[in-house]
Amino acid sequence: MSETDIRTKFITPAIVQAGWDLHTQIREEVTFTKGRIQVRGQLFSRGEAKRVDYLLSYRRNLPLAIVEAKDNRKHLGAGIQQALGYADALDVPFVFSSNGDGFLFHDRTGTGEQRETILSLDEFPSPGELWSRYCLHKGLDFEQQQPVETPYFDDGSGKTPRYYQVNAVNRAVECVARGDKRLLLVMATGTGKTYTAFQIIWRLWKANQAKRILFLTDRNILVDQTKNNDFKPFGGAMTKITKRKIDKSYEIYLSLYQAVSGAEDVHNVYKQFSPDFFDLIVVDECHRGSASANSPWREILQYFSNATQIGLTATPKETRDVSSSLYFGDPIYSYTLRQGIDDGFLAPYKVIRIDLDRDLQGWRPPKGFTDSTGVEIEDRIYNLKDMDRSLIVSARTELVAQKVTEYLTKTGPYQKTIVFCDDVDHAERMRRALVNLNPLRVSENRKYVMRITGDDEDGKRELDNFIDPEQRFPVIATTSKLMSTGVDAQTCKLIVLDQHIQSMTEFKQIIGRGTRVNEEYDKYWFAIMDFKRATELFADPSFDGDPVRVYEPRPGEEVSPPEDVSSEDSQLSTLVLGRQDEPATGRRARYVVDDLTVSVVAERVQYYGPDGRLITESLRDYTKARVGEKFVSLDDFIRNWTASDKKTVIIEELARHGVLWEALAEEVTAKVGDQLDPFDLILHVAFGQPPVSRRERAAKLKKSNYFEKYKGTAREVLEALVDKYAETGIVNVEDARVLHLKPFSDIGSPVELLRSFGGRRAYDDALHVLEQHLYA
Repeated sequence: MSETDIRTKFITPAIVQAGWDLHTQIREEVTFTKGRIQVRGQLFSRGEAKRVDYLLSYRRNLPLAIVEAKDNRKHLGAGIQQALGYADALDVPFVFSSNGDGFLFHDRTGTGEQRETILSLDEFPSPGELWSRYCLHKGLDFEQQQPVETPYFDDGSGKTPRYYQVNAVNRAVECVARGDKRLLLVMATGTGKTYTAFQIIWRLWKANQAKRILFLTDRNILVDQTKNNDFKPFGGAMTKITKRKIDKSYEIYLSLYQAVSGAEDVHNVYKQFSPDFFDLIVVDECHRGSASANSPWREILQYFSNATQIGLTATPKETRDVSSSLYFGDPIYSYTLRQGIDDGFLAPYKVIRIDLDRDLQGWRPPKGFTDSTGVEIEDRIYNLKDMDRSLIVSARTELVAQKVTEYLTKTGPYQKTIVFCDDVDHAERMRRALVNLNPLRVSENRKYVMRITGDDEDGKRELDNFIDPEQRFPVIATTSKLMSTGVDAQTCKLIVLDQHIQSMTEFKQIIGRGTRVNEEYDKYWFAIMDFKRATELFADPSFDGDPVRVYEPRPGEEVSPPEDVSSEDSQLSTLVLGRQDEPATGRRARYVVDDLTVSVVAERVQYYGPDGRLITESLRDYTKARVGEKFVSLDDFIRNWTASDKKTVIIEELARHGVLWEALAEEVTAKVGDQLDPFDLILHVAFGQPPVSRRERAAKLKKSNYFEKYKGTAREVLEALVDKYAETGIVNVEDARVLHLKPFSDIGSPVELLRSFGGRRAYDDALHVLEQHLYA
């Protein structure tokens, strides 16, 4: 019997017979990740999503068990290890594997007599039995079970929380039910911390576990966004504290720290509440003010010390003087940037590093040299650490603006971009340079480039337009600190780092501006352009989530995207609104030099491998080693390639083993002068075969009699596929979406093209034969 037959005839009936409700407690074929995003040329694809055969829940979004089914040719426990991997992710305590003959039961709680037992089909445990074991494992008595069983908010739209949000909510509710007073949740930017906080508060509020709740943050726009969006279901029970006035008749309070605190006791509005007024306080972005023991924000939390307090952050801060975990404790749940990218919920990113000669080599002024204002410049060597701080070089600002403009010209001039500068003065100079380099765009709309900083009211008024995906302008925002953390704006696809960044927390927050995926607006990845070596922080062990690759252009090269991705519609990302910008400081002398030249210098290309480590060895040696992990010989590789119905499968498998396809293609192309397919890249680099380009393979096939057996539209399609192969490679040819692109769309609709072969299966067969001839 097939696996489907086994499930239908044996497994489902056994589960239902044990008392599980088929409609409310049993879900089959549950996909819980999206699949990692992989960008290729003008197309993108997703890796395989993770899916469980059965997810059994005591209450909705309160999962208890996973059942992995196998066909009857496999043994009873064939799916147990796979299911245990899923259980780790889904935070599920009970795991079953079945081939229809019975069940292998794995109890991850350790509350039973044995960790693994074999059960007959009639012995599958009931919901009540597993729930009792679960509560025993979690230490929940009868009264504590009531808030844990309280349902999630459901607006009837069918929206359900993602699996990691379920994990975070359930753990938080359980901890509060048990009486824990300090909790910390760590969730990467773009993963829905506010929605998670809402579901926690909703369940505790509905269970009367928390009757009065305070939600604290430090940005007004965050409060408004929370009130109008995720927290909207609280309706009339909710209020925002404004104008330093208190109304004690509400149950849910949203507030800025600044709205309830002041420099002196007389201004501390929060003291109008009694210390026991709130049962629950949720602190958003708790890595900032509340992490410091001496901050006035911490005073608020200490005043309401009897309340349960939950800290939310993407970047917990741990320094000698500031600690998130010292106050809130170790995280009860973490969902990291790396996990989000691997699951396909967050966008991957690429890095373009550009080193400038004056930054790296330094500059020493001649004796008596004066700056543009006539001030004599102190005699010493100025380098990267001085740029835009103590030394302002006009040509450097213009070169950075030029590289940004080149990139946008190639990838789409309306891709929203944030340029992070050192201070307000630097942001203004960068704005002027970008305006001068984009006269046509600025003439179309003067707001094409805007400075959005804390001291500029005109710029701040444009923030809403910048973060609105439907508003084209502004396109480029120059800023300092204002746009580094806090509020999502689904518009930014390029982040430019021309700022000295020393804090890992700040670096993570800035990188998080681009991590949100928005399929509606074709946002699947983003780029980071680094001029001040900030991305060296990627190598820090405390950074989580590696770039797809790092690319450094050579002197005189225009800045091209790391892959040939071009779309004027790709305008989405994440933007976060944070601290006020720093004005130009007067703590040290600042010299302005207008007549100093600046250029790009040659630097070696560095790559980040799948394990997160910086690759410094030869790219060829690295590729050989990775291919050698998968294939024992040249014959083994060719045999597997020929047998594979989809060459993309092998390409992705090698990518998971660490083969850096983009970097490899770029290096080989520079030497041989033409583009090689992944097949020939491996043959040439890993096995020493002579390079054969895509164009050579395509030309050879066209000279053969391969096309003779096809007529009309089918032949046109195959000839176009060969041309597409020569142009972009086999990956795009195997992607069925290629039929939506030119020249295929000029031949006919995708349905018509498939019909010319006799249907989809016949088309796939023809494509397979085409590949056999290409790689013969």
